[in-house]
Amino acid sequence: MLIGELSRRTQVNPHQLRYYEAQGLLTPDRAGNGYRDYDENAVLAVTQIRRLLDAGLSTQEIGYLQPCVTGEAPELKPCPETLDLLRERITGLDQQIDTLVRSRQTLREYLAATELRLSS
Repeated sequence: MLIGELSRRTQVNPHQLRYYEAQGLLTPDRAGNGYRDYDENAVLAVTQIRRLLDAGLSTQEIGYLQPCVTGEAPELKPCPETLDLLRERITGLDQQIDTLVRSRQTLREYLAATELRLSS
C-alpha cells in the first residue's frame, strides 16, 4: 500500500510516517517508480509505535524495543533490554514527578506569601 493509504488506515499523517522510516521504525519496500510500498504489517507497526509514544517512550527507545514488541496492544516480551529500559524510564519519570511536586510547593509558598502582603 502507498503512504497515503497507510496514513488513512492508521490516522497518522504521511510526514510522521516518513519520520518513523527515517528513525528506522518502518521499512517499506520501494516500487519501481520509487514510491514507498508498505505491506500489511505496517499498519500493526504504526499502531504499536503510536501506543508506545503515548506511553512516553522516545522513537529511539521504541526502536530498541521493537524486536520485543508483539500484538496491537502492544505486548512486550520479557527481553532483558525491555525490562531494563522500562525500569530506567520509570525511574526518570519518578524523578521528574518529584521535581514537579517540589516546584508546585514552592510556587504555592510564593503565592501565599504574595497574597499575604496584598492583604496587609
